[in-house]
Amino acid sequence: MLALCVLSSFAIPSVAKSSPRIVHVFVALADNQHQGIIPVAQALGDRKDPQRNLYWGAAYGVKTYFKASQDWELVWSGRGAKDAILERCVFKSRMNDVYVVADAYEGSQIKLAVSDFLSAAAGIAKEKVTFKMRSEEVSLAIAGDANLVVYVGHDGFMDFQIAPIAGTRGDKPRQTIILACASKVYFAPYIRQTGAEPLLWTTGLMAPEAYTLKAALNGWIAHEGDESIRRRAAQAYDRYQKCGAHAALKLFATNQ
Repeated sequence: MLALCVLSSFAIPSVAKSSPRIVHVFVALADNQHQGIIPVAQALGDRKDPQRNLYWGAAYGVKTYFKASQDWELVWSGRGAKDAILERCVFKSRMNDVYVVADAYEGSQIKLAVSDFLSAAAGIAKEKVTFKMRSEEVSLAIAGDANLVVYVGHDGFMDFQIAPIAGTRGDKPRQTIILACASKVYFAPYIRQTGAEPLLWTTGLMAPEAYTLKAALNGWIAHEGDESIRRRAAQAYDRYQKCGAHAALKLFATNQ
């Protein structure tokens, strides 16, 4: 009987640990001087000051909002891999095996931020971020290897154009969220070239603040359908902007 138990123990297959789901967020800091935005307060629109910038360090900026959330833990922060990335933050979901890696690009480098976002959407940009978390080393495949890539900031295509970045659909689906004014109109030709799936984008003028992103991610993490994610985003936007449920829902779109 003992021998049988020993043999049986060897027959039990090991269970491989599943990989975490990765979200890579590209944030172009608000810049009163170099972007065609409606000017905001000087501190909020200082392209070189992420800690007070409208899209990063302000109350509804990506870093501040996610750091204050009970659902997310800031596990690492520091400089980005490029000089243009003034700060990189890594957040870990407290309830799921999901990470958000967010990069704050210096405001005048918005064209680079958009290009890097599209390269990630195309699956051609490869990068890893490695850091210590509770004495353990963690390495995450980001950029083109992320499951979901996000752009937050001014719609740069209202001011400039870049060469399309071609990609393929590949075996691993890549999805995108673009929180910028009228992003569906301006980004659609570029996203089609990348081969990525547009999960959420916008049809008109909007404030690309982090409550919308967090609400959409809640649905994405729960594996909800596109329409459910769209409605989550709209509800969050209306809650903060007081624009009305119908207007908020019209502001967001999904798919092609």
